[in-house]
Amino acid sequence: MSSEFRPNLVALNTIVYREVRRFTRIWPQTLLPPAITMVLYFVIFGNLIGRQIGDMGGFTYMEYIVPGLIMMSVITNSYGNVVSSFFGSKFQRSIEELMVSPVSPHTILIGYTIGGVLRGLMVGVIVTILSLFFTHLQVHHLGVTLLVVILTATIFSLLGFINAVFARNFDDISIIPTFVLTPLTYLGGVFYSITLLPPFWQTVSLANPVLHMVNAFRYGILGVSDIKIGIAITFMLVATVVLYLGCARLLVSGRGMRT
Repeated sequence: MSSEFRPNLVALNTIVYREVRRFTRIWPQTLLPPAITMVLYFVIFGNLIGRQIGDMGGFTYMEYIVPGLIMMSVITNSYGNVVSSFFGSKFQRSIEELMVSPVSPHTILIGYTIGGVLRGLMVGVIVTILSLFFTHLQVHHLGVTLLVVILTATIFSLLGFINAVFARNFDDISIIPTFVLTPLTYLGGVFYSITLLPPFWQTVSLANPVLHMVNAFRYGILGVSDIKIGIAITFMLVATVVLYLGCARLLVSGRGMRT
């Protein structure tokens, strides 16, 4: 192992371990609340309202919304983990010490991103297990399911990183989730099929990136989708590369590293 590679590997392992330790140590605040929230969605939307709605896309309403709810939990938790953790490092000025160390900016970015992805996936697994108490799930395409959920968690981890870089105070890290992320998620086909919308609004909905992620994941689980899976996966791959390069550029330039 080269002398240049080893410090970066040690730093990567340390960042990932710290990130995982951070959200598992306070699991009543990081893992339990989303699980309780999703159970409420299952009960209220799936059982109570779902009985009145009937079937959707050839499945019961509960079966139809479960993939969207799993994806919603992955999105919010992968994003929230990185934005809060990296901004906390900025606020405590510990990120400055990491930036001047002989560690590649890519190592720092990958470490924080992996932490966000792991939290998103962990919450997604918890929500999936809870959903089995309410309905039956049979994975239609395992490869698509895993690819989509990992890409989605990565994309929103990187978006959380960007939010943390430009945030100046703790209020700034809640603006994007409240006014951007939540509306996009609720309008992203989690609770309905866009085929129920008028043609104009169906076209408008296609501009929502969350719609493509939710439908691609729903295809992996149920085998049905309102959009073309190839287009959705291509979009996610391109978005991952573009966001990664943008985040790496921010780290290299040092922009926004001070609160």
